[in-house]
Amino acid sequence: MAKSNALVATLLLVMVVSLATLEGVHGVCGMSNDEFKLCQPAAAVNNPTESPSAECCAALGKANLSCICRYKGIAGIWLKMYHIDAKRAMALPGKCGLTMPNNCS
Repeated sequence: MAKSNALVATLLLVMVVSLATLEGVHGVCGMSNDEFKLCQPAAAVNNPTESPSAECCAALGKANLSCICRYKGIAGIWLKMYHIDAKRAMALPGKCGLTMPNNCS
């Protein structure tokens, strides 16, 4: 049973890394890698800034917010690899005056 759980966990991790790699080619959820990096300080695991920058909010305004919702769950592990707190990241659109899709709760 433990071996089966380990296999499932490994497969999930591979899927998350694959998703991150595929998205990394074009950025994240409609945001270029540079735009994504603009939001990192406000969603950092350690010592985050209090508010997202105007540039971060502009980038989020162009982003696919439904896509961003996928990072709330298991894909949030990928965010931690980049020292991003998933909970803080999910709060950024609201801090920028944007509304997340209803199915993102």
